[in-house]
Amino acid sequence: MTKIIAATRNQHKLEEYRELLAGQELKIVSLNDYPEYAEPEENGGTFEENAAIKALAAAEYCGMPAFADDSGLEVETLDNAPGIYSSRYAGNDRARIERLLGELEGKENRRARFVCVVALAFNGEVAGSFRGEIYGTIGTKPRGTNGFGYDPVFLPDGSDRTFAELTPEEKNRISHRANAIKKAVEFVEDEMSVLDDEFSAFQ
Repeated sequence: MTKIIAATRNQHKLEEYRELLAGQELKIVSLNDYPEYAEPEENGGTFEENAAIKALAAAEYCGMPAFADDSGLEVETLDNAPGIYSSRYAGNDRARIERLLGELEGKENRRARFVCVVALAFNGEVAGSFRGEIYGTIGTKPRGTNGFGYDPVFLPDGSDRTFAELTPEEKNRISHRANAIKKAVEFVEDEMSVLDDEFSAFQ
C-alpha cells in the first residue's frame, strides 16, 4: 500500500479525503503527523499555484508523494471574491460568513461557485493539477450543522438544502473537492504504468 501525505492539518478536509479515497490502495498520512513542519506561505495568484506550493513543500519535507488542495468560494457579484482568500476573509468560519452576507446585503445576484484544485507532487515535481467546481447560490442566512467553511450558506444548483444540511455522503457525491479528487484518481489510474516505478519506493 502506497503512503501519501495529505498536505493539510484541517481535520474536516482530512475526513473528506479519507471518505473520497476509501477503497484506494493508499495510506493517507497528514501534516498532523509532522508537528515541526512549517507550512509554506500561500503566495500564489491562483488556486493552482497555491495547491502546487503546498504539495511540493510537503512532498519534499516528508519524503513521500503528497497531494494538496487549494479551494475557495467565488461570488459573481463580488468580482469572484473571496476566491483564493476565502480562508483569510475573516478570523473564523462564523466571521467569514457574516462578512460575506453583509457584503451581499441588498444584492439580487447571489450566484457563486466553489472551486477546488488538487495538486499531486513527488520527486520535486507536480505530476498533475486537477480542478473541480460546483455552482450554486448564496442563501440569506446560515442553515445546517454539517460541513465547514461557507457550507451553511451555499445552496448547490438543483438543491433547496445548503451544503451544511446535506449528509457527508450526499455532499461528497457532488462537491468541488469530490470532483477534483475524482479527476486526480482517474489520472493516477491512467498513468499508473508510468508512475509505478516512481511510487514503488514509497510502498
